[in-house]
Amino acid sequence: MTILRIEHKVPNFEGWKKAFESDPIGREKSGVRRYSIFRPTDDLNYVIIDLEFDGLADAEAVLAMLRKLWERVEGHVMFNPQTRILNVTESMVY
Repeated sequence: MTILRIEHKVPNFEGWKKAFESDPIGREKSGVRRYSIFRPTDDLNYVIIDLEFDGLADAEAVLAMLRKLWERVEGHVMFNPQTRILNVTESMVY
């Protein structure tokens, strides 16, 4: 399993969430199997998103689409996106 982790500031969480929910890149058709959204308890205008994929190629393709999207919306919907592609090495559910 591969995770594309995205982190960035948002000027307004509700506005950002509306844009996220509009799904401008077609997450499911692009290979996203699941997503999680996190907000630090001490900064509610910061989001961390994990997009889960079956493999690296889909994660890299979605990241390329996101970079094009961010060129149009950075500074309005979100600020300074940081990304990292991760391979899940171990996971345990208790």
